[in-house]
Amino acid sequence: MVINKTKPSVVIAGRVLPVVREHLEATTSVTQFEDLSGSNTQLLEKALQTAEGLLATASLTVTADLLDKAPQLKVISQPSVGVDNIDLAACSARKIPVGHTPGVLVEATADIAFGLLLSAARRIPESWNFVCSGAWGQGQSFPFGIDLYGKTLGIVGLGSIGVAVAKRAQASGLKIIYHNRHRRKDEDTVKATYVTFDELLAQSDFVLVMLPLTKESTHLFSAQQFAKMKRTAYLINAARGKVVDSDALYNALKAGEIAFAAMDVTDPEPLPADHKLLTLKNILVTPHIGSATHETRDVMARLAVKNLLEGLKGQTLPACANKEANF
Repeated sequence: MVINKTKPSVVIAGRVLPVVREHLEATTSVTQFEDLSGSNTQLLEKALQTAEGLLATASLTVTADLLDKAPQLKVISQPSVGVDNIDLAACSARKIPVGHTPGVLVEATADIAFGLLLSAARRIPESWNFVCSGAWGQGQSFPFGIDLYGKTLGIVGLGSIGVAVAKRAQASGLKIIYHNRHRRKDEDTVKATYVTFDELLAQSDFVLVMLPLTKESTHLFSAQQFAKMKRTAYLINAARGKVVDSDALYNALKAGEIAFAAMDVTDPEPLPADHKLLTLKNILVTPHIGSATHETRDVMARLAVKNLLEGLKGQTLPACANKEANF
């Protein structure tokens, strides 16, 4: 006697690596919406009415209202560390665990954070443009940067990625200070000195933002904070765009309150080509590429799939953002 068991229904919202769909299609029935605009919004909501699993991306905002339209949903998984596009409280209230991918992108993101610092300090993008313009050898002055050696790097949010950046920075002769909500117990091992937030702003030659986006961290860097920084200071943001007030940053850069900003994340994101920040010469922006390596994205994709499949089976997710809802 053969028993036919219907595969669980899974919705993929947004673009994902082919490996994600390939793995899911082996054991689930997949419906994917790469484009979430226009009429696809209604089609997505219709598909969610019978979906047991949702593979989300940052392009989808998961609200309580959306969850109400997905009564059979058992699990949500997203190939990212941050899940600020998902209402975790609403998911927990419905006992829906939300999988994410912490840990696997530490080194790749640390490379970008330190790469932004180094590129900004040594004016690498401007130097490339200088060569491409044909100015080299024509008697024009090329861009001068600043030394890293002997300077102070202040890290706001010294977690695993911050520690990885600190190791790279120490190799270049930078002194590390940091501020967290809670002081680390391994300061001697990390070789970083705890200071208050205001002390960090006042002492740092480079300020690196590595905070998750929360209600408390939203616009933590605004006019008041920029006024406390050195006029020669560089701001590097590789965390979340909304931690920095974009209007206040523009004003601080234009007025020379701080020297430079280098960011892999922005608010809004993507940053429009006509945004006023891009009219400034003392800024460097990359398109949120912290985890964008072939190796890291592959590992993230596989963990996201594992989270989803375990959730569909009612098993504990390997990495869950709302642990109170984990099986």
